Amino acid sequence: MFEQTFKNIDDILHKDAGCSSELDYTEQASWMLFLRYLDDLERERSLAAELENKRYQYILDEPYRWSSWAAPKDKQGRFDHNRALTGHDLIEFVDGKLFPYLKSFKHRADNPNTIQYKIGEIFSEIKNKLQSGYSLRDVLEKIDELHFRSQKDKHELSHLYEAKIKNMGNAGRNGGEYYTPRALIRAMVEVVHPKIGETIYDGAVGSAGFLCEAFDYLRRCKNLSTKDLKTLQEKTFYAKEKKSLAYVIAIMNMILHGIEAPNVLHTNTLAENLADIQEKDRYDIVLANPPFGGKERTEVQQNFPIKTGETAFLFLQHFIKSLRAGGRAAIVIKNTFLSNTDNAAIALRKELLENCSLHSVLDCPAKTFLGAGVKTIVLFFTKGEPTKKIWYYQLDPGRSLGKTNPLNDEDLKEFVALQKSFVNSEKSWSIKVSDIDKTTWDLSVKNPNGQQQEEVRSPKDIIKEIITLDKKSTKVIKEIESLL
Repeated sequence: MFEQTFKNIDDILHKDAGCSSELDYTEQASWMLFLRYLDDLERERSLAAELENKRYQYILDEPYRWSSWAAPKDKQGRFDHNRALTGHDLIEFVDGKLFPYLKSFKHRADNPNTIQYKIGEIFSEIKNKLQSGYSLRDVLEKIDELHFRSQKDKHELSHLYEAKIKNMGNAGRNGGEYYTPRALIRAMVEVVHPKIGETIYDGAVGSAGFLCEAFDYLRRCKNLSTKDLKTLQEKTFYAKEKKSLAYVIAIMNMILHGIEAPNVLHTNTLAENLADIQEKDRYDIVLANPPFGGKERTEVQQNFPIKTGETAFLFLQHFIKSLRAGGRAAIVIKNTFLSNTDNAAIALRKELLENCSLHSVLDCPAKTFLGAGVKTIVLFFTKGEPTKKIWYYQLDPGRSLGKTNPLNDEDLKEFVALQKSFVNSEKSWSIKVSDIDKTTWDLSVKNPNGQQQEEVRSPKDIIKEIITLDKKSTKVIKEIESLL
């Protein structure tokens, strides 16, 4: 039922002049889903207070509650069309009253970790894009059909929302930055092996895929106590995100996975000076896929000891500094990080190897990230001791990856199994840091085992083929000219 509702919502959004892409569909559905979720949350809290003979203090004032403006009901609990705003009146209320009211929560909230602050932050960053009040009314009625009252409901909705995020990742433009393949994330979480009580951080959270998968992983632990569940809710997951749309999606995705008030800050992580990070700001685990290819301004680069415009290199410095001694990390980065010859890349590899134990490198195949042409690796390391040996694994699913044939859990099964004991195989091998060239600290992926590398052709053979092709082209041109 929920799946059909999501499809119907997308169909309505697609026809509205204000929404033009999957990114818009997800953003617009997200703010309405958030308010629908809030309505169910407030109802649950109100009933719980009633059972204890207490008076519940609603977060939202009555005119701005979902049940007042989005889905008013009659005494029989049926939708009340006579009280429901629509057309121009609905757009005027949403844009002129609802959004300004919700935006004001940011300034009234006690601290950034409250749901009140999240409300204010979300509605400060996005706006209603639907131009037709009739389309908006149709979407609201569809979203009202969704429920967040049981764990089963939330579980189904989280899967559907993940599918929407995946579609964004496939949508071209900058959609890919919102989606890291979940099979890859699950393998990374499995290797890092988080435990209840440890803090987990992603400073480039995107759609919060890493934190959601880590939450699911920890929820599967046996015999969780009430205290453990409270720890998972409030003191385990921490994140930062610069972009407005990603921030909103991260909040919604975490809520749907079961984290009621996500600790996600809307801020530019790289604007923080590394020298200001203290022990209280550090975490036990970092899981991340930071954006790469970006160019940071000079004033941002001043926050880092190794100056570079490459966004991913700045994030890697931030993550190393943000780990506690003994902390563990799994970070996706471009594979050129292993061999780039610029000063920043060399200095960063040296820093990583001297201050952390880079124990594993997963070399991912082309098109692991749909829509992104770059090849990537995953760095697994522990902070606080120098690297002595690095274990590499060259992931080869035995097929070309694509939208209809993405990476799956089965593809990563062997990697996860072999990594536990750093087993050497046709796809895996180890190198000693003592054997690395200390002038370049080159860590290139060169598999000495298994599959033969593609044969490299000699310049002589290449030139010979070019001459042959030139002759064929000349002959074809002459034939065409004779026909004219």
